[in-house]
Amino acid sequence: MNTVNFSKTCLLSFLLMFNLSFTKESEKPETEIYLTEMFETSEVKYKDTIKPPYKKYFNGKNFAKWVLPDGNIWWKIEDKVIKAKSGLNKKGTILWTEKEFDNYKVRLKFKFIGGTIDSGIFMRGENHLNPQIQIGISGSLKRDMTGSPYVPKKGYPKEATATASVLKMNDWNTIEAQAIGNNYKVWINEEYVMDYDLENANLNGPIGIQLHPNREMEIWFKDISIAKIE
Repeated sequence: MNTVNFSKTCLLSFLLMFNLSFTKESEKPETEIYLTEMFETSEVKYKDTIKPPYKKYFNGKNFAKWVLPDGNIWWKIEDKVIKAKSGLNKKGTILWTEKEFDNYKVRLKFKFIGGTIDSGIFMRGENHLNPQIQIGISGSLKRDMTGSPYVPKKGYPKEATATASVLKMNDWNTIEAQAIGNNYKVWINEEYVMDYDLENANLNGPIGIQLHPNREMEIWFKDISIAKIE
């Protein structure tokens, strides 16, 4: 090999090595950005689908951990099911948890039995600082609003989506309602249907299950569990 050809060969080798090195270095930021984006996306998804450990809050035998309304004739237990039914005077009542909760997720099964069902889950209280997650027909709107938040003085600030397609009218349904700070999320039969922020929300209080006044109705509940979210 003569001197000229040897020099050309060396130059080509050097340029090739430099190009490979430059390519690898230039790819690093893109790779790091991509991994960061994947991580952030995963975190967002995780926060929207929090799966904390649930603990039973209804033992199927009695109302331990619950506060029954005075003179109770509306709430009874049969075959591990809480059966709520309007009385003759159509008085409304609420079955409250003994404990108060801040950040949590409550899960229960419900079944429409008869009448005009107007029920719901009170999230930390029953005034305008606490939304109630509707189960059944809204008395004001005269249509099913299951999964939607009702706030006293505000009505229904947001309507749950896709509820009609997942709600079973003649079978058991599972609802999960989550409260973290002033944000509330709802799932019905594992379908994500609602996300709502309530300004100046109360951040601690009991959970309640409602039997609405001025209705003739019967609704059943079972498999009630609550998970605290740290």
